[in-house]
Amino acid sequence: MKKNQECVAMLLAGGEGKRLGNLTKKLAKPAVYFGGKYRIIDFPLSNCINSGIETVGVLTQYEPLALNNHLGIGTPWDLDRRNSGLTCLPPFVEKRGGSWYLGTADAIYQNSCFIEQYDPEYVLILSGDHIYKMDYSLMLDYHKERGAEATISVIEVPWDEASRFGIMNANEDGNILEFEEKPANPESNLASMGIYIFNWSVLKEYLLNDAQTSESHHDFGKDIIPAMLGDNRKLFAYPFSGYWKDVGTVQSYWEANMDLLASQPSLKLNEYNWRIYSVHECPSPQYISPHAKISDSLINEGCVIYGEISHSILFHQVGVGCNSQLEQCVIMPHAKIGKHVKLKKSNCHGRSHNTRLYRH
Repeated sequence: MKKNQECVAMLLAGGEGKRLGNLTKKLAKPAVYFGGKYRIIDFPLSNCINSGIETVGVLTQYEPLALNNHLGIGTPWDLDRRNSGLTCLPPFVEKRGGSWYLGTADAIYQNSCFIEQYDPEYVLILSGDHIYKMDYSLMLDYHKERGAEATISVIEVPWDEASRFGIMNANEDGNILEFEEKPANPESNLASMGIYIFNWSVLKEYLLNDAQTSESHHDFGKDIIPAMLGDNRKLFAYPFSGYWKDVGTVQSYWEANMDLLASQPSLKLNEYNWRIYSVHECPSPQYISPHAKISDSLINEGCVIYGEISHSILFHQVGVGCNSQLEQCVIMPHAKIGKHVKLKKSNCHGRSHNTRLYRH
């Protein structure tokens, strides 16, 4: 018998992330490394446990192996629990059929039984591929106070980027009046963050109707939200003013990493009262040669540095050879950079066990 939960979180983590190129060649987008120590999915998972949400279903699909290995049973996030905690939810087949997830809404619909066993009043829908810190309990309070049936977390984005997002218009009270997914000519720059809270009794009605509509995209932004607006349901926009980054392109991914190195970073990873938890992957300490020069950088454990590092982020077990210079770089785990190499504004990944490549 599962313990009843007021709110269950469903984390969409099956994205391919084609625009990230080689970074997602063998990885689901939420499993991509970030910030010298973490993976992207660590952020929404940590937000959940920091917000007091104890039941999280993680919906996987594309290249799930590394992601599943990282998640395990949820121990780093204190989600290794018997009657709640973290559960991975891949697509499955049952007697009535089954298929790959056809869209974000279909992914939730196919896992309705997982949600039902907790009999929640609310369901929090999250994307597994954004970088941010957020207290979801405050958004839930906002949802309840307004008697909302759906609440969408929103942020103002630059006008030239608005066409990449779901865009909405809302009145002064926060009531959502219009919503359009990725409009060619946006009339607002108020963008959906891909974070939704629904009354479960309402959402499951719309998911069922959507599943029976053959011409649907089975997507929250394209189908569920417009359908609810068309029925004059109570939809509210929850304004968010903190740091939030969609790292869907190589450029935005690099920028988000560089943001961590600002003199006053908007996203602070060392805040004790809102930690970002992750799997500890490297048991060995770093080694910095007496001839190495390092400034304004994040260097993880297991790194061996002989060269010069400036304003860069190095993940675990990276080697940098003598007389090599790295500036504004993001270097993935196990990458080995030989002698006399100069890199600037680069994302670098690779694996080698030949330490002679970078020693004196």
